[in-house]
Amino acid sequence: MAQKLDPWKSSEISDYSKLFEEFGIQPFAEVLDEIPDPHKYMKRGIIFGHRGYEMIADAIKNKKPFVVLDGFMPTGKAHFGHKMVMDQIVWYQKQGGIVVVGMADREAHAVRDLSWEECRQIGVEEYITSLIALGLQPEKTRIYFQSECQPVKDLAFELGTKVNFSEMAAIYGFSGETHLAHMIAVLTQGADILHSQLPMYEGPIPVVVPVGADQDPHIRLTRDIASKMNMFLIERREDSKTGNKYWSVRGKNASEDALKMIDKNIRDGFGGSGAKTKLSKEHIDIFGDISEEELSEIVKNAELAHGGYAFVIPASTYHRFMSGLTGGKMSSSIPDSNIALSEEPKSAVKKIMKAKTGGRESADEQRDLGGEYQKCSVYELYLFHLADDDNELFQVQNDCTSGSILCGECKKKAAGKMEIFLTDLQQKREEAFEKLPMFGIDYVRK
Repeated sequence: MAQKLDPWKSSEISDYSKLFEEFGIQPFAEVLDEIPDPHKYMKRGIIFGHRGYEMIADAIKNKKPFVVLDGFMPTGKAHFGHKMVMDQIVWYQKQGGIVVVGMADREAHAVRDLSWEECRQIGVEEYITSLIALGLQPEKTRIYFQSECQPVKDLAFELGTKVNFSEMAAIYGFSGETHLAHMIAVLTQGADILHSQLPMYEGPIPVVVPVGADQDPHIRLTRDIASKMNMFLIERREDSKTGNKYWSVRGKNASEDALKMIDKNIRDGFGGSGAKTKLSKEHIDIFGDISEEELSEIVKNAELAHGGYAFVIPASTYHRFMSGLTGGKMSSSIPDSNIALSEEPKSAVKKIMKAKTGGRESADEQRDLGGEYQKCSVYELYLFHLADDDNELFQVQNDCTSGSILCGECKKKAAGKMEIFLTDLQQKREEAFEKLPMFGIDYVRK
């Protein structure tokens, strides 16, 4: 049975490998070697898939500008599942990325019926302060709320001209009972992803969106709309008679003047190297020595000069979900399944001591057979958050499978590390409130 990806429900994914075949997600292992200093999530296979990540790997390696964009729906406590995304945002910033973070208050208001005031309070006190506490720096960082960002709202309206209800229904399962604000919230998410490429911001630039696999419907829709919004399509073709390769720039509702501009700029810029063009009413064929990067730059400039967007199709990465401490997926709606980033350290210790493990039925059996760390939510805390050093993680695995440690002792060690981490984080979260103005956030706690 085919899996379903739903951005608004905590449905579990039974087999991540099937996402490659069913949804066209690419294995992240294919690009891992292209990243100079990969994040631990990448090395450990937690980030398992991507769409279009090659351009991000190239930007990191060659120190080219790029944007990391992500958003959080402010509906409840930020927990360690959200920390996975926050850690990636901070890592991308350290790699030279421009950080753009949106608080999806429009979505929270439309889907969860929260008031605008509640959205703002949760967004600041749970998500933004946690991001700052985890290491986000104000330089080259932009944080905004959807409801307050007019360029996002305007772009969402424009994106709506390229998608109809039938497409929405096919992707999200919308029906006649779905209210319009929910659909507008979806378009707003697309605008979140693309708006950094508007001229008032960075302009056309590679953008990466780190998400869980359940958010892939938003990514697929946005990539499709971005392609539809662009005036031109660049294709690599082959002459059927000679077998020679050539480029073809095909117009999609582009004006004749825009095509002529591309033709002129190719001839002016690359005539000396032997590049020749054949201009038709709706496309240009280019023969000779011109790289895809050079051609893309010429096409982009012509599109922008004639009122187009020239969007770079956004990239995405997909990470596995953490298991909840009680089993199943970690969820904000099940408090015992997660540890909030604002949690009192002693409360977190109690949750870990009650957590579901991969232990055997008796201590003797575990000493003989060893535990099953693959089924253990406490091991996942180490895998995702508590063990930055791979040697430490391997030691946890070996102690478990050899039976040299029992679950109670392992839980105590994890709980101790968590208590230290959260005690430090709560202090940094308090300090983060004082730093909010540095990030352009005007907020007074009540």
